[in-house]
Amino acid sequence: MADEYFDVVNERDEPVGRALRREVHVRGLWHRAVHVLVFDAAGRVFLQKRSMLKDMSPGLWDSSCSGHLDAGEDYDAAAVRELGEELGLRSAPRPERTLRIEACAETGWEFCWVYRLRHDGPFVLHPEEIERGEWLATDEVTRRIAARPEEYCPAFRLIWSRTQL
Repeated sequence: MADEYFDVVNERDEPVGRALRREVHVRGLWHRAVHVLVFDAAGRVFLQKRSMLKDMSPGLWDSSCSGHLDAGEDYDAAAVRELGEELGLRSAPRPERTLRIEACAETGWEFCWVYRLRHDGPFVLHPEEIERGEWLATDEVTRRIAARPEEYCPAFRLIWSRTQL
């Protein structure tokens, strides 16, 4: 994880260079990420509790899966890759782009595309990435975030507040 290279981007989300993951985070450089919200047939969303091994937001609740774009990678490819790496979904349908978030403090200076996928599981959770997961009704997610916002990643709180359900 420490030797990953990310594209550094400008205010228009255009690549202007590359830097190591740790440098991007320490310096607050603009970079790119994806979040995928997976919903089941009943309309519940799957949320993950991030592993305590994560360098950012360990132990907090987050999108079904999320991750940075590798240097040279596009958003759609990253969303498919993250579904495979984090949830074990290697032959799932392509997720649908639903929301773009500008780089800001809440996202850790990441430009984000948010995707939506309909899938009932089962999932094979990557233990270094995800401690556990849970299916929740959307109104329950909203209630829990309101009651305990500190238990949720800042980027996820922002995404959830802008998600059209």
